[in-house]
Amino acid sequence: MAFPETSADEPLTPAGRLFLQPHTNVVIHCILRGKNPTDIDAIKSTIKTSLMVQHPRFCSLLVRDKNGFEHWRRTKIDVDRHVIVINNRLDKSGSFFDEPQGSTTEEDDEAAANQYVADLSVSCPLSMDKPLWELHVLMAHKCAVFRIHHALGDGISLMSMLMASCRRTDDSDALPRMVPDKRPGITGVKGRDWFWLFDVLWWFLKMVLYTWAFSVEFVLRSFLVSDERTVLAGGEGVELWPRKLVTAKFLLDDMKVVKRAVPNTTINDVLLGVVSSGLSRYLDHRTPNALREGLRMTGVAMVNIRAQPGLQDLSELMKNKSEARWGNKFGVILLPVYYKKSGNDPLEHLRRAKATVDKKKHSLEAFFSYWIGDLAMSLLGAKYACMLNYKLLCNTSFTISNVVGPLEEISLAGNPLSSIKVSTSSLPQAITMHMLSYAGKAEMQILVAEDIIPDPEFLAKCFEDALLEMKEAAA
Repeated sequence: MAFPETSADEPLTPAGRLFLQPHTNVVIHCILRGKNPTDIDAIKSTIKTSLMVQHPRFCSLLVRDKNGFEHWRRTKIDVDRHVIVINNRLDKSGSFFDEPQGSTTEEDDEAAANQYVADLSVSCPLSMDKPLWELHVLMAHKCAVFRIHHALGDGISLMSMLMASCRRTDDSDALPRMVPDKRPGITGVKGRDWFWLFDVLWWFLKMVLYTWAFSVEFVLRSFLVSDERTVLAGGEGVELWPRKLVTAKFLLDDMKVVKRAVPNTTINDVLLGVVSSGLSRYLDHRTPNALREGLRMTGVAMVNIRAQPGLQDLSELMKNKSEARWGNKFGVILLPVYYKKSGNDPLEHLRRAKATVDKKKHSLEAFFSYWIGDLAMSLLGAKYACMLNYKLLCNTSFTISNVVGPLEEISLAGNPLSSIKVSTSSLPQAITMHMLSYAGKAEMQILVAEDIIPDPEFLAKCFEDALLEMKEAAA
């Protein structure tokens, strides 16, 4: 519906407009599981007094002017319309039982919540007659699903917002500790001889070459080149197919053991190595002796491009001129993984993943994709920029992201949280993977098209076993 524009309206950013197009209408889902029964009054009270309802994105309607351009318009929030309470118990298939309550195991609760979110991922867009967020409370399963439209912000913005409403369980007055990841600098710059200049020039040359190479690859992937077909392949229209959601569970200590086995690796390197090994294991199971060694599967990874990595201070995010600005400040990079038959050195997946990521670190691929996306939105308009993004996803095999969460256990509305997991609504790929670390654990939500991957629990086990095998090899 079109509305007359007012002077107080704020236009959407290019990325915000992109996420409102039919093919890329993406909603972020965050599953919060409490250790105690949910107190609805406490949740509503926390929301009403939180910084979230003071942020313009969370108390604005999306409106369109007579020319079809979207704007944010401030409105009054009715918390009761945003908190959706579900009293009946769900089974593992997402169907409701007749009785409102009943004892369930933690595994049953997790499976029920996952399937509930999987169903939301395909068939339930957010209502446009209120600000674009909701909190679904599954009373019988002691969990809540926070739904936020991606047009409001990226994972870093939204997790930083959530953390501002939480407190540490060991200190009810303290905010969660938000530990940024570390980015490597240019080595040798502080040297006092001429070698440092050679290092800088060599770094600059590699940056130019790699950026050029990856830019060409990015364009080709958007128009001409696609991954070879496997049993994991999605494609156009698959985002509308029924979904299943499962969780792969890792210990951060295990990932750190593997990280130390290969010098100068990061947790992101380990994650990509686990994905490479896990997908190879799954393909061996589904298509034994049918694939060639080295077959490439390309992942699309979202990368934070703010000056400060990791979760952000919310007060900084809300400043207009802050380098940590609120919104969708991420770039896209392409991360290939390669099929290798089982029986090889498990750490070979990690070494190859590290080599891939090292090349990406020497390029400006993420910044290139961000600015090219803005340019495409300006020159081509949201519709055609959306189609380019859609084609890129169709020509690749999976999407992956990793967000660093709080170090220790935290509580929300006085209820300690046993787990925090994130995912998004479905994309034109058969697999999307989103990992979040929390209190020594790392849980990866794996959203699949169930007609393509009918056994996602086995796929999750392939990832878990891959890490354990790497840990054993690293010991």
